[in-house]
Amino acid sequence: LDVSMDPWNFFCTCLMSLWVHRFYIYSSVAFGISIWICIQFFTSKTRKKVTEHLSLFLTEDKLVNGYATLKAKEVYVAGVKIFYGSQTGTAKRFAKGLAEAVISLNLSAEVINMGDYDPDDSLTEETTSRNICVFVVATYTDGQPTENAAWFCKWLEEAANDFRFGKMYLKGLRYAVFGLGNSVYVDHYNTVGRNIDRWLWMLSASRIMTRAEGDCNVAQSKHGSIEADFEAWKTKFLSRLQALCKGEKKPCSGKCKKGKCKSQGKQSKESSDREHGASEYENTEAEEFFETTSEEESNAEEAGDTNSVIDVEDLGKVMSHMKKAKVLVVQQMHFVNQLLQVKSNSLIYFLFSGYKLIGSHSGVKLCRWTKSMLRGRGGCYKHTFYGIESHRCMEATPSLACANKCVFCWRHHTNPVGTEWRWKMDQPEMILREAIENHQNMIKQFKGVSGVKADRFEEAMTAKHCALSLVGEPIMYPEINRFLKLLHQHNISSFLVTNAQFPEEIRNLEPVTQLYVSVDASTKDSLKKIDRPLFKDFWQRFLDSLKALSEKQQRTVYRLTLVKAWNVDELKAYAELVSLGKPDFIEVKGVTYCGESSASNLTMANVPWHEEVVHFVQELADLIPDYEIACEHEHSNCLLIAHKKFKIDGEWCTWINYDRFQELVRDYKRSGGSKTFTAADYMAKTPHWALFGSRERGFDPLDIRYQRKNKTKDISGC
Repeated sequence: LDVSMDPWNFFCTCLMSLWVHRFYIYSSVAFGISIWICIQFFTSKTRKKVTEHLSLFLTEDKLVNGYATLKAKEVYVAGVKIFYGSQTGTAKRFAKGLAEAVISLNLSAEVINMGDYDPDDSLTEETTSRNICVFVVATYTDGQPTENAAWFCKWLEEAANDFRFGKMYLKGLRYAVFGLGNSVYVDHYNTVGRNIDRWLWMLSASRIMTRAEGDCNVAQSKHGSIEADFEAWKTKFLSRLQALCKGEKKPCSGKCKKGKCKSQGKQSKESSDREHGASEYENTEAEEFFETTSEEESNAEEAGDTNSVIDVEDLGKVMSHMKKAKVLVVQQMHFVNQLLQVKSNSLIYFLFSGYKLIGSHSGVKLCRWTKSMLRGRGGCYKHTFYGIESHRCMEATPSLACANKCVFCWRHHTNPVGTEWRWKMDQPEMILREAIENHQNMIKQFKGVSGVKADRFEEAMTAKHCALSLVGEPIMYPEINRFLKLLHQHNISSFLVTNAQFPEEIRNLEPVTQLYVSVDASTKDSLKKIDRPLFKDFWQRFLDSLKALSEKQQRTVYRLTLVKAWNVDELKAYAELVSLGKPDFIEVKGVTYCGESSASNLTMANVPWHEEVVHFVQELADLIPDYEIACEHEHSNCLLIAHKKFKIDGEWCTWINYDRFQELVRDYKRSGGSKTFTAADYMAKTPHWALFGSRERGFDPLDIRYQRKNKTKDISGC
């Protein structure tokens, strides 16, 4: 090349040279790419082989005490928690023996006395802990749990039958049950083990193997003694535990029905029992309903909820067509059915989850806030707004029936509905007497329970308040005035809730400590959509009820339940209703989601956030100049708007002087009704912590607020 040529000619010459030799350049590039691909392929293959060999090495089985242990890369089982309920020590001994066997598999094991364990605090943690929960429980006198297991069983039963917990409450918890009993007592044989198994299943916990039952009756014991029964089950449990540690999820091939593989001769059945780790005891037809695998349980959920809105006249027909499974559940519930006399004069059974039914039309139930305050964990919103002692409050009703089918009914319409009284009437004296007895018996079950304050337990044995808001329409009861008088004679204050469909009954009411009217909507269309009233003239009845409320001299309250996308955009209409009824107070609460139900299409999307409720209340208060926001109970997603007449010298007086109220009621009665009194005569100063804007946001500083680690749905009541 001529070095003297200009740069442009030199550049063109280079390009021409590259073009002439392009074939060699392409070949070199292709060869280089091929070499790179080959290197990557062989490198990844070698890495995969090394990984596989390492994995095999890490998961190599080793025999320890006759059982194979395993060290897996991924932890499928973190440990085993063994709960025991024991009276004579047998179940405790079995639990310790099982723990030793589990530890020999290089797994952690913890033995837990059920009496020292608080399921309300800790059981939901097991849904994500990857632990296996084993329940070794004995059945004591008359089919009852042992003393140390009584509270656990009581809590589990209520949770399984309380709509507010939801059927998925324990989804993710894995468990196995071994029951101890004596078949001599046929009617109560292994009742506790069966119940715990059923209640866990009802809350969507996953059974890892079929429940087993040990028999103290040597003549009937499958293996000759209860110890041998336990050892046989323990062997199967440990085998099943190994499979779970390896990540095996299905207890069998998946071709089984109702927890039992299809049998094809003796060999098939033996294989089925081995794969399931099944009990060698035959189950009755009723029990077989619960012996399903986790996979089948999830499929069963698709069948839908059988709860529906039913009229009293249709109850007999509906009950006869209920699914077999539902009937079997009802037959085994602890709270026995009560008789109701309907229009057709046919007697049918009624079951209410956790209720103590009284006579033919009344009921009482322990509120979860009563339990909370017994343990020093705070009271309900009535404690914050009005100063009730939640641990001394009895939640009851003299009428299970209701005239509405509200979409947010937290009882899921398990109660009858009707527009008039159709039942054989029980006397108010009997209703109150049995309500108090049942309430006290439910309180007694908390004796010795972990966390319960001794002084509050003693106080709780004497009811001081009665919330007539349990279920139904209390004002329908023909002798409601006599019932209220009896409450006051026992120095029990009255908080009566009505759904604003019985205006004449409201006018005829004797003095009530505090009278509520549910104002769930502010227009005719929205009220029909939300409350779904049975009366054709429901709107006029609603308006007349509010007018009747304005005539009352004692404390009155509007109770607003906010349902997002249903009734939160009717501020001006609500303000007009306030001017109509002139209530002393307005409670505004976000709706509580109570789980899925065929009776309602509400979802969690309809539950407003607390700040959304605050915003609504602030806007509503701006439209009603005679009212201001007074109190807040954040934990219940609830606020209180109060009339300014309860603001004395700049201080709110929303609380109630209950002793003064009882004095005023006695004077009213002695004077034959001539000596009347008003809400202003028995008001009391509201503490600072209960006021809106306080740092405590309505939580009593004397108590300790408990926050769930794995917080689930709000299950607040009242």
